[in-house]
Parts: sequence; structure tokens; C-alpha cells
Amino acid sequence: MDYRAAPDPIIGQADNFLAVLEQVSRVAPLAKPVLIIGERGSGKELIGARLHYLSERWARPYVKFNCAALNEELLESELFGHVAGAYTGAARARVGRFELANGGTLFLDELASMSMRLQEKLLRVVEYGEFERVGSSETIKIDVRLVGAANVDLPAAARAGRFREDLLDRLSFDVITVPPLRERREDVLLLAQKFAEGMAQELGREYFAGFAPAAERALLQYEWPGNVRELRNVVERAVYRLEHERQVVERVEFDPFASPYRPRTTVAAAASEAPAAREEPGTEPEQMQSSLPVDLSAEVAAFETRLLQQALVEGRYNQKRAAELLGLSYHQFRGMLRKYKLLETAQQSA
Repeated sequence: MDYRAAPDPIIGQADNFLAVLEQVSRVAPLAKPVLIIGERGSGKELIGARLHYLSERWARPYVKFNCAALNEELLESELFGHVAGAYTGAARARVGRFELANGGTLFLDELASMSMRLQEKLLRVVEYGEFERVGSSETIKIDVRLVGAANVDLPAAARAGRFREDLLDRLSFDVITVPPLRERREDVLLLAQKFAEGMAQELGREYFAGFAPAAERALLQYEWPGNVRELRNVVERAVYRLEHERQVVERVEFDPFASPYRPRTTVAAAASEAPAAREEPGTEPEQMQSSLPVDLSAEVAAFETRLLQQALVEGRYNQKRAAELLGLSYHQFRGMLRKYKLLETAQQSA
């Protein structure tokens, strides 16, 4: 595995995003731990890579790992390694991510999903630069710059007892907060053009013909809850659906699941209808993972705003049609547009 591959380029010219890049440039030369905070899809991994490649460790390993991908036992083994026989199935010794990143940088995403016990072990690594593999009492010394990332409010999680305050203190030498895409509107069309050109090249086309004004307006007015990652999917999907390279993108589809035949059963309803899972004696039901704490009002507002904007786009800014798509009356729909200050925009785009 090549841990020294060049990072993807970072694209953006919004003032708040340029300020982030300036902050990255200042802190990159230091060996101190850094936290990167931002919504899903906002580019935290790109910022982490930039921190590494602007540092003196650029020629050393850059190792990335998502802490939410595994349960506690496997996560501990992935991070710290294990000796043969450490647990059932551990037939051979394994080197963990910290050892693989020795001399370089370890990027840990979804840091808040880590258990309190593993947070305590991580704290020791940050403080003393040492740890033991699972199943071993031998202390291993390492030199790793730790970069953590999260899409939740870590201080709030610490106050709620879900994240160690002492670990938060150690990790937050500096905190880089990546602005969401809806707060850097001037970058939307710049990124969209780049993604479209890349998709056209992937399809073997000589060029990308561009976006029609209506498509550009839709891209600029959308709230992008999935941020840059969502923008990339939306744009690439629009380009691949073009019949030929001379055709411009007339419209974009924000929801690939949109269909008059889409099942309306919710996840909660499906779960209630499903037969209860059999549990072995002495076992407890698996707990649901959560990304709490969140601001419920803000989450609901963002979700409703997204649906309103999507309905306007799908209904080609015909408000009566958009209301029908959401199962609302015309007056209910207008009321929600006023609530989220979208009425003037909807009228101008009609």
C-alpha cells in the first residue's frame, strides 16, 4: 500500500475557505495535533492531506482511517495492532495504523465515534508517544503527528460525557473548521465545472459543453446538505446522462431516488413490520449508533429547505406543481417558502 500518494487538489476562492487554507499553511510545519471540524462531505480529508504534505513529514507515510468503520475490538486492533492469539481469529500478529504512520501523519476520521476506553488509550499515545499492541505488555515508541476529524460539536460531546475532556484538550492545539458549501457560494460553479470536466474526460469526451443558465441557478440556490461530495455526485450524474458532448446540462437532479414509483415505506415503519431478531440467551440487543448531539431545529430546517428547493427544481419553478410533489396545498407550500425566505427566489426563477 502506498501511503505517500499525492493528495487531490483543493479548489476554492471564497474568502472564508481561503482563510482556512491560510490557517492550514501556518500550522502545517508544526508537529502538534490538529482537529478538523466540518459537516459531512465538506472536505476534511483534503484538509488533513494538505496538513501532511505542507509539513516536514511530507515524504513519510500519510495514513488515513475512519474510526466509525469497525466495532471497538477491531478498531483497537486496527489502530494499535495485535500479537498472535490476542483474541479469537488473531492467528498472526498485526501491525496497527500508528506503527504504519511512524514518522509521518495519522488522520483519524469520525473521532467522536471512538469508545471512552479507546479514547483513554489514544490519550496516552498523544501524551507520551507510546502504546502496547492488543495482547502484549511490550511498550512501543512512535513518532506520529495526529490529525483528528469530526462532524459533531466535540466540546458539547465532552460536556455530555461522551468524549474525554483531557483528550480534547490534547488534540485541540489548533482547530480548523471547514465552512459548508452553502457558505461559500462563489465556489459552487467553480467546483461544478471541475467535476463536469473530469467526468467528461472519464467518459472519453473531448470537452464539456457547459451548464445552461437554469442549471447554474439551481446549483447556486440549493443548500447542499452533503456539501462538496454531494455536488460532485449531482454534477457527474448530470454529465453522464448527456447524450453527446455538444449538449449542455439543462437541468440537474438532486435526488437520484426521485421517482413516482418510489416506495413510501419509511425505515422506521419497515423496522416495525420486520420480525423481531432472535437473541441468544445472555446477549443484549445491539445499540443504534448516533451522531448526537445535534441541533434538532436546525436539522429539520435544513431538511425542509432542501425538499422545498428540490421540489421547485423538479417542478421547473411552477409552485403549484412543486406543492403537489410534496403533497402540500398551494397555500401551504407558499407559507413554507415564506418561512424559509425562499419565496422571492422562487418567483424570480419562475
